[in-house]
Formats: sequence, structure tokens, C-alpha cells
Amino acid sequence: MSFQIKPNKKESENKTIRFPISLIEQIEKIAERNEVTFSGFVIQACEYALENLEEPLDNNSN
Repeated sequence: MSFQIKPNKKESENKTIRFPISLIEQIEKIAERNEVTFSGFVIQACEYALENLEEPLDNNSN
């Protein structure tokens, strides 16, 4: 299954995360081409990664 960028807005909470500058530049280019925000792209990429893990997540562990 390939990663498809979709416009989407959900309830959210602010978190601070540090990205390498080169990764920020790549994400900004792709997000702009697909008319989504930087945050929207990162959220969708994380959701995709979680849905496609080799091993299932244990919802009881933190």
C-alpha cells in the first residue's frame, strides 16, 4: 500500500519535536505540492507508519 496524502483536520494538542533541517525542507516541499500543512503531512506519515508496522502495537504499554 502506498502513502496517500489527504486533507484532514482533527482535534489536536501541541507537541514540540525537533527535525533535521534537511527533513523539514523535504516535508515542506511535499506538503506544499499536496496543499496540506506541515503538521498535516507529519500526522498522516505517522499514522501510516503505525498502521504498517511489522509487529502490532501493544496498546497497554507506554
